Amino acid sequence: MDTPEGGRRGARRAELLDRLVDMFLAEGFAHFTLDDLAARLHCSKSTLYALAGSKDQLAVRVVAHYFKKATDSIEHRVAQACGAAEQVRTYLEAAAEELRPASRQCIDDIAANLATRATYESNAQAAADRIRGFIGDGVRRGVFREVHAGFVGEMVGRTIAGIQRGEITERTGLADAEAFAALSQFLLGGLTPEPSAAVEDP
Repeated sequence: MDTPEGGRRGARRAELLDRLVDMFLAEGFAHFTLDDLAARLHCSKSTLYALAGSKDQLAVRVVAHYFKKATDSIEHRVAQACGAAEQVRTYLEAAAEELRPASRQCIDDIAANLATRATYESNAQAAADRIRGFIGDGVRRGVFREVHAGFVGEMVGRTIAGIQRGEITERTGLADAEAFAALSQFLLGGLTPEPSAAVEDP
């Protein structure tokens, strides 16, 4: 059973993680030392060591915290969507909104660090799995035309990873949110059956 003191410590750590997420998203993290972070957060280094044993471990924890909160927010919105097409659209729109606060420096730092890169690649794969599930459901219901859901999900996952790494922006000039909107438009346009074959998406 949690004690009041333990609850306060947990709330304090959650608050610090949220503040670290905001800092990392805005400025990246590779250039920070633990002393820098402690000074910016007005806390002791021992407080940071209570979160993680090293700067690299702290970066992993903060990035994981960001993606966990982003995923929870995305799934909350998807739970309110009706039908496979709306689920796909909502998922990609929500993903774009969650990614929008991340600066280019943040994305570059995540990609340059093996541990944090593994975290966001895992997140991209999870996104592909969700899209694959929505598509498979839509195909079974006749809402989407017959496609290989696994292939489409893999394509979407690689595109999402490319957006997160900044490759899509570099090659197309699209901002991240614009890239997600274009992906949604392309995906739903390609999946929609001919009018005579379409059925209502319950």
